[in-house]
Amino acid sequence: MSAKYGKLCCLLLLEHFGEIVEKVACDLMKWGTKPLRLIVATTRLPPPKVKQALRILIQYGFVTFSSSQVASVAEYTVKPEKIILLLRYPRYLLLIKTRFGDEAEMIVEETLRVGQDTASSIIIKAATRLKETLKAGDGNLNLVTLRDKFFLLISKQFLMRCPSVSEEADIPALKVKERELYLPPELNMKALSNMEKQIQDKPGDDGIYWRVNYDRFHQEFRDQVMVAAIGRRLDENAAELMKHLLNQMYLRTEPWAATSNPIPYTELKEAIRKSTTHPQLQQYLDQYLKMLEEDSSQFVGKDGDSGGGQYVLNIKEAFTQLTWTTIENTVLERFGSKAARIFRLVRAKEFVEQEQIQQLVMIPAKEAKLYTYRLLQENFIQMQELRKTMSTNQPNKTFFLFHIDLNQVARMMLEVCYHATYNAMIRREHEKNENRRLIEKQQRIASITQNLREQGATPEQLAEIEEMLTPPERSLVEKVRMMLNKLSMAELQLDETIFILQIFLNY
Repeated sequence: MSAKYGKLCCLLLLEHFGEIVEKVACDLMKWGTKPLRLIVATTRLPPPKVKQALRILIQYGFVTFSSSQVASVAEYTVKPEKIILLLRYPRYLLLIKTRFGDEAEMIVEETLRVGQDTASSIIIKAATRLKETLKAGDGNLNLVTLRDKFFLLISKQFLMRCPSVSEEADIPALKVKERELYLPPELNMKALSNMEKQIQDKPGDDGIYWRVNYDRFHQEFRDQVMVAAIGRRLDENAAELMKHLLNQMYLRTEPWAATSNPIPYTELKEAIRKSTTHPQLQQYLDQYLKMLEEDSSQFVGKDGDSGGGQYVLNIKEAFTQLTWTTIENTVLERFGSKAARIFRLVRAKEFVEQEQIQQLVMIPAKEAKLYTYRLLQENFIQMQELRKTMSTNQPNKTFFLFHIDLNQVARMMLEVCYHATYNAMIRREHEKNENRRLIEKQQRIASITQNLREQGATPEQLAEIEEMLTPPERSLVEKVRMMLNKLSMAELQLDETIFILQIFLNY
């Protein structure tokens, strides 16, 4: 784990859970797997606080435990790859809200907020919040709807069962049977209704805990990236065809396979015929398949001509191409069009000499050399030395080839994204602290105005309250708000880039 990655994880924990949890997790990141006694020694925190921090980290899946060489002593291991997902929580909620509605969004939000909990507890908390925000009417109807949404999220595998204690031991082993991962619990709705009215009751799911299945969300994000890329490259009908190909892929292939099993043309055509949203796609299906097959992005390939043809999705190749595009765009933004031209030439030629670069990119030799060595300095291209002879005292017998190691460049870009995200979060916090008094004043005025409006205040009264914020203060608040929005948007866009690079490196 790199230093930049660790700093970002620590900052995320500090922002969401506070100083003590952050200190314990960062200690584990720094020193690796450790027992409780050593964590207390290195953090210099009281043992009860360390235990509480570890409980929180385990509940959210940020830390795991196992037996050490001494059977009665547990060792704790931090999972930074889970901590970094705190950046992605808003995207998870947006996906669920778009796909399944407000009730499902509230269920997932409550699950993310507590890390893991029983179905009954999550449903009660979601119902309480829905009543506060949406002014929901009948409580029983609300609970039934929320229960159905909860079961729907389980069936779609967005929620999964947490492992439970399989055998009694000094260090408990947590396991869950595969067939029970997505098996919904049996809930007593009458008991659930009593719990909503704060009457103690047992709904029948004690000891069965649920958490968010991050892999399922990432699978959806991966599909969205591919569909959006094809939509930008060709058109909306091609994007719809990619959706159908992905749906057909899941019927016969593991979700995270690098290449799908062959998809028969007849089944694809039948699936598109049943869909009535894109009539042009049904009419020109053969032409769109031909375009995808021949496109240089290589998202789709053909595997035989039997039965009208069979098609495969090259997921690994798709994300390789997306990573190339991401890096090229970065080079273009950081160094300009001439550097991007050199980068594309080195990519196309694979190995190329300095003199060839100057001849082929149609840039003056001095500029070409300047941009080439700047890209080399920033690690976007690499240089390999070759000797024509084994003698070391003949420099004219040595020549240098420039090339691109995509894996190395992708890892370097990932580090840059982590560092940029860290800087954006630090800057956002700085802006909030610098203008905290003004922001709080504006929020108080907004709250008073809202209360008066609900009580039927006149426009003159409302205007008088709003005048408590002077024009210069109003202008400054607006400026700060725009800055915070830009920084938040930058964090989301950086996370999208991080996601593409991580998927590529995983494949």
